[in-house]
Amino acid sequence: MATGVVPGVRDTGRQVFPLAALQRLQARPAADLTVLGAAEVAVLRSDAPVRVEEPGRGWIGFGTGLDEAQLLAALSGWWRCDPARVAAGGVLPVTVGGFVVAVLTGLDEWEDDGTVGTAGRYRFTEARLAGYLADLTSPVNAADPADPQDALLAGLLLGTRLRSVSGGPIAYVPTRTADRPAATTSTADQPAATEGE
Repeated sequence: MATGVVPGVRDTGRQVFPLAALQRLQARPAADLTVLGAAEVAVLRSDAPVRVEEPGRGWIGFGTGLDEAQLLAALSGWWRCDPARVAAGGVLPVTVGGFVVAVLTGLDEWEDDGTVGTAGRYRFTEARLAGYLADLTSPVNAADPADPQDALLAGLLLGTRLRSVSGGPIAYVPTRTADRPAATTSTADQPAATEGE
């Protein structure tokens, strides 16, 4: 409710969701991760936007009230994670309540906060906002990515269900499981993340 991603929600002492919106959310398909080509993909599990006083960003989290620059800054770091593992997936879906609401690409470069060990946090310095939603019930990419590969990845993921489990904001999800074998498309049909593998 606080992200603004479901239209028509009212707070009148209790949360009131329109029935049609709930029915559309219930019908959203699961993300097909098999087309990504990597063995796993990192997922950023986001919450509603919160104001922060940090260099380079004024917000952390996802919300439809943020513009594209604010969203990119809010979602591209500082996360406790394995940055090489995040980059290996080629894409970082951002979820709210188990639904993909934004997609980041351009994850090949990062910087750390200088903390040694597992407490270190990382920011992806060349991250791009490939897409984001203003309305989860009618998932249309609100961004206009210049890179066709970014547009393709956003189109595949935005609005889908993507379950993940983690004690922190970054989770790692296998792209192939017993019920999700590897896709049988040719390399030419797959996103750029698969090239060279």
